[in-house]
Amino acid sequence: MQAKRASIGSQSIAIVDYGMGNVRSVQKAIEHVAPNDRVFLTDNADLINEADRIVFPGQGAMGACMQALNNHNLVDVIKRNAQEKPFLGICLGLQLLFDHSEENGGTKGLSIMSGDVVKFPKNELKIPHMGWNTVKQSIEHPLWYNIDDNARFYSVHSYYVAHADPSIVAGSTNYGLDFTCAIAKDKLFAVQFHPEKSQHDGLQLLTNFVNWK
Repeated sequence: MQAKRASIGSQSIAIVDYGMGNVRSVQKAIEHVAPNDRVFLTDNADLINEADRIVFPGQGAMGACMQALNNHNLVDVIKRNAQEKPFLGICLGLQLLFDHSEENGGTKGLSIMSGDVVKFPKNELKIPHMGWNTVKQSIEHPLWYNIDDNARFYSVHSYYVAHADPSIVAGSTNYGLDFTCAIAKDKLFAVQFHPEKSQHDGLQLLTNFVNWK
């Protein structure tokens, strides 16, 4: 079964393209659930500021991603838009929102949220964490609409968010330990997993995002 398609239509959805993410697959998935919307990839600050909704994906090493954001002059743009309009972070787009990561010998994040990103314990777990895992929903939220608690989503990552403020935790996953895999605050929602790779429930989450008021 495919996710129900969005019904708002005629809105613009900017996918931030700073050269560090599987942006084409994200774009295709959002175009599928929002066929009447304008969905586009961009690193242009003006276009991001003008968009109705923002998607912030990311893959790779956090140090390189922060450098790319700086090179594209997008740090302040991301910070501002994450507080002003519907904003969806995906994978590294979740981790970058926090204060600091252990990756690359220590990398400062965007500090939109308080918390740290740490590496899974190598001696106990296969790293990276790759595959399907259940997500325990911590709160009721519009982006969980029509998604069962403990639904399975696809993840690929070696680091995870630790010490996040409990008030922003929207979902958790267990991989040897319980960790935060979804956060929510005001108009911001971000996930460690890849909704664009998570079949029906992933498409449903994207549908919920493009309809989120």
